[in-house]
Amino acid sequence: MKTILSTIMKNAWKFFRTTGIEFSECLKKAWKLYHLTERMKKGIVKFYFQKVDGTIREAWGTLKAELLPESTAESNRKQNDTIQTYYDTEVGEFRCFKKLNLV
Repeated sequence: MKTILSTIMKNAWKFFRTTGIEFSECLKKAWKLYHLTERMKKGIVKFYFQKVDGTIREAWGTLKAELLPESTAESNRKQNDTIQTYYDTEVGEFRCFKKLNLV
C-alpha cells in the first residue's frame, strides 16, 4: 500500500509542478491514472485522453501480460515517467499518451 501511495503522490506532484493547477486536481488525475493502469493489468479497458493537437482520443488498451505480444523492442526502451504506454488492442501496437492528458 505504501508504494501505491508514493507512486500516486509522485505523479500528483509532477502534475502540480508541470501545470501549476490546484494540487487537489493533480491528485485526482494521479488517482485516475492509477485506477486505469490497474484495470488495464486485468484486461482490456476503454479510456480517453487528449492528444497533443487538442483532440480527444478514445482508446482500447491493455497491460495484461497474456494479451501482450511476445518480447518486443518496447521493453528495451528507456523509461519516460511523463508518459503512459499501453497496448492498443484495436491497432495491435504499443501506443502512449502523456499521463497528464488522461480524461
